Amino acid sequence: MIAQVVPVLLAFGSNQGGRGETIRAAQAELAETAGITNFVASPLHETVALTLAGPDPHAPRYVNGVATADTTLSPHALLDVMQRIEREHGRVRGERWGDRTLDIDLILFGGRVISDERLSVPHPRAHERDFVLAPWLALDANAVLMGHGRVSELLERIGDTTTPFADEPPAGEQPAGEPPASEPPASETGASSPSGAGASGPNGPAASPGSSR
Repeated sequence: MIAQVVPVLLAFGSNQGGRGETIRAAQAELAETAGITNFVASPLHETVALTLAGPDPHAPRYVNGVATADTTLSPHALLDVMQRIEREHGRVRGERWGDRTLDIDLILFGGRVISDERLSVPHPRAHERDFVLAPWLALDANAVLMGHGRVSELLERIGDTTTPFADEPPAGEQPAGEPPASEPPASETGASSPSGAGASGPNGPAASPGSSR
């Protein structure tokens, strides 16, 4: 039996440790996972932390990004992989929408609607998260969020408070893994060490199964 190949959208976030390095390391691990192909990551963006009380300019800032991929994994098998990678990068699930070393959210799984104790897809708050929409738009100018419309219009409606994260390559370039031997590794200002699963928006915490902010 031929496994069905499904397009997915993942979102990443981190505001602890080497934020950008952590996210890129997690993306490289996902890109190398059996059952995941055509992994392409967006540029990373930086934004103020979003807490239960609202934006907190005094909290460590988040670095966020998204990635598209194709997978033959089931939604929950993919979630298992995402959460394993989160744990390997020091993710501890404590305070809701609290600081985290790595957050990976499943935003879209093909055209499927999933709602159970572990997953809520499409991600219920993606349409109001500029830290998801802005990097997604940088990756795909024609992106459409299932159930909500064109990403460009959604971002224009809510406003974009994100800023490009320093020293990031253009959209679609060097999505994951090591840079070519002919080019020196990209450096990340202020980043120290690796990585960024659930179903919230990566800049922050979990609000529904399979998400973080």
